[in-house]
Amino acid sequence: MKKILDFSRPLYVLAPLAGLTDLPFRSVVKKFGADLTVSEMISSNALVHNSRKSLKMVEKSPLETPYSVQIAGADETVVKGAVEILNGIEGIDIIDLNCGCPVPKIVSHGSGSSLLLDLEKMGRIIRTIRETSKKPLTSAKVRIGFQEKRPVEIAKTVEDAGADFIAVHGRTRAGKFKSAVDYEAIRDIKEAVSIPVIANGDITDYAKARWVLEFTGAHGVMIGRGAVGKPWLFYQLKHGVSDEEIDPALKKEVILEHFDQMIAFYGDYGAVLFRKHLHTYSKAGYRGASAFRNRVNRESDPKLMRELIAEFFDTKNSL
Repeated sequence: MKKILDFSRPLYVLAPLAGLTDLPFRSVVKKFGADLTVSEMISSNALVHNSRKSLKMVEKSPLETPYSVQIAGADETVVKGAVEILNGIEGIDIIDLNCGCPVPKIVSHGSGSSLLLDLEKMGRIIRTIRETSKKPLTSAKVRIGFQEKRPVEIAKTVEDAGADFIAVHGRTRAGKFKSAVDYEAIRDIKEAVSIPVIANGDITDYAKARWVLEFTGAHGVMIGRGAVGKPWLFYQLKHGVSDEEIDPALKKEVILEHFDQMIAFYGDYGAVLFRKHLHTYSKAGYRGASAFRNRVNRESDPKLMRELIAEFFDTKNSL
């Protein structure tokens, strides 16, 4: 494999999450330990129609090397056109095909996990990306089935289509985000294919990430919702720091860095957008969290909000 990613040691990857893993969030996890960041899922159709919003979503932080752009699509011609557009954008190292999104709007268009109903078509689309792309690597993110579990068959299709590696969410589409994650299925995939396998699904803390790596034998873990509200999880994995050992001063540093990146990317409105993150950051471990959330809900001035954040997340206020 081209030396974009080092699979000789565990790889720590930020999963794409709509509305959450934007450029500011990705730049923070990258700075504090993530090996690979992935854009939010982008519609191939929107790309070929030159959607300004979609092109904005492709933008990356200077820190994001390597960087993967994830696209969704069900029409080979449209996907080809989207890849050709991405070919003209510098700084993208990987083009990833979403074959796992369970959202009805995506599935009804034949994209996301709907591709798992037609593996031949899924393979053709991956091959189209591989043959059209001028980027170093091609990958796919899958679930282990649509209704029934077909993990090895799905993974073999991805491998045979020429993907360089695969990320596996250990649920079927029917399981959405609530059923138990089948880590045995991920382990079966790891044993069945020769390309690297990244494990994904319910990896919520340091101990769980270490266990998943050991149990599945995967080459890395992809963390999404587990990193929302605690992006320092990547720092923990990189440096071997347990939840009990994490320094409150580091948490404060990460939160302020995230806020600064939001203002840099979105302008003053970034302060309003950051409220949802502050709700999550303040959930546990700090005094006066409810009053703090009420206060920031009414604040939109970036300077004043930053002062409130610095005061609330001060180490003296942690429990």
